[in-house]
Amino acid sequence: MKRLTSIIIASLPLCAMHAAVTLPEQIGDNMVLQQLADARIWGWATPGSEIKVAGDWSATPVSVKTDSDGAWTAMLPTPAGSFTPHTVTVEGDGSSLTLDNVLVGEVWIASGQSNMEMPLDGFWSCPVENANRAIAEAGGYTGRIRMCTLPLVGELTPQQRVAGQWKECTVENAPRFSAVGYYFARTLSDLIGVPVGVISAAYGGSRVEGWLPREILATYPDVDIADASSDSIPHYYRPMVMYNAMLKPVAGYTARGFLWNQGESNVGLHDTYPYHLSDMIKEWRRLWGNDSMPFYSVQLPGYEYGDGRYATSGALLREAQQKAMDITPNCGLVTSIDLQQPGQYLQIHPALKQPIGERLAWMAAVRDYGVKGLRCESPRLKEVEFNGDKAIVRLIGGEEGVGPWQGLTGFEVAGDDRVFYPAEAVNVAGPWPVLPYIEVSSPQVKEIKSVRYCFTNWPEGNVIDLRGLPLLPFRTDSW
Repeated sequence: MKRLTSIIIASLPLCAMHAAVTLPEQIGDNMVLQQLADARIWGWATPGSEIKVAGDWSATPVSVKTDSDGAWTAMLPTPAGSFTPHTVTVEGDGSSLTLDNVLVGEVWIASGQSNMEMPLDGFWSCPVENANRAIAEAGGYTGRIRMCTLPLVGELTPQQRVAGQWKECTVENAPRFSAVGYYFARTLSDLIGVPVGVISAAYGGSRVEGWLPREILATYPDVDIADASSDSIPHYYRPMVMYNAMLKPVAGYTARGFLWNQGESNVGLHDTYPYHLSDMIKEWRRLWGNDSMPFYSVQLPGYEYGDGRYATSGALLREAQQKAMDITPNCGLVTSIDLQQPGQYLQIHPALKQPIGERLAWMAAVRDYGVKGLRCESPRLKEVEFNGDKAIVRLIGGEEGVGPWQGLTGFEVAGDDRVFYPAEAVNVAGPWPVLPYIEVSSPQVKEIKSVRYCFTNWPEGNVIDLRGLPLLPFRTDSW
């Protein structure tokens, strides 16, 4: 009964317990506010009371009234980003709160499962390459990067609050920062010259269904809502619980976009994944009040995925990830298939996180901040022409040719029997105006009908564009 009582008390409106102004944990010292925006500041106080919110960059406060439950929301206009620390004051109910060391810059929400959650400190027996160097350099970004890491929690009903406060980028704090989030923030801040803040809301092992609300999940014939409270289902596999406990409390914290690194736990569910992920993106955009908010995803790393290195369950999920991005506006995909290391096919947490964070930052820099001269999109299949024992592969994004010049690997071909054999791939640069292409063949297939590239769980291809961005995996056959 004591535990039940505490739950009931915790669910009461916060104003019933605190007459003074109360703020969520994410509105506080060291936070980053989105620049040149109406940044959402919210909290609770006595019903019907007046709340005033002001930044030290303006003499005019924003004044709002609390509703019948004591909740209030103020939209605070922010200036252009800079490395100058600010203060924000919140007054009401006879109290005054001063939030110190606030930066104005760019804010991103980073979510997914363990490869997004994975800190610079690494996981058990899972290191992050060059982490100690990155941590040692963190002090140079104290005034440039901030991170807010949410705890791993799940609930059956939507919550108002979640723990997790903004932290400065210091040598002491950096080991607990999401490695992908840290490298993203560091690279983006260097590129655009303003502070970058990342809210890390990632839960290891979580499926995409864990980040969707009950109302949407109830429409899926392949999802059982009862699994959310089933003791036989691992917590990280349960539907809707991360949405309720981790996403909902921070929904609407004014941000530029989303970063997503997830999919390993949905391997085997590739038929529904594109549509569930697309629904999730739309729902998150609804919560943030921006139906075109950027969403950038990371493609699955190489791994055995239970059916073997050279099977295709992981490859099918990678294909589903790409489809989700293609069917949902203003989305982008960065791949990690070239970042595996020898002997790591049983390691689901690859050590190379810096290139992933950088690729996400490059995509944001080009697509959202107009940075010129930088390339962010991997080449991908445009078309294939079958000509007997040869297949001509043309790419989008690799029109000027690809590397390496010789020794292209990762291709397979099949005939009508759909038995795939390793293929030889040759760079062909025809006379102008013929654009470069890749010619694929195998002595074991006299009449090629299908081509695949890196379409295995543990891909071993090496094709890159002239900037070093890897070719996205593909298949021309469908089952």
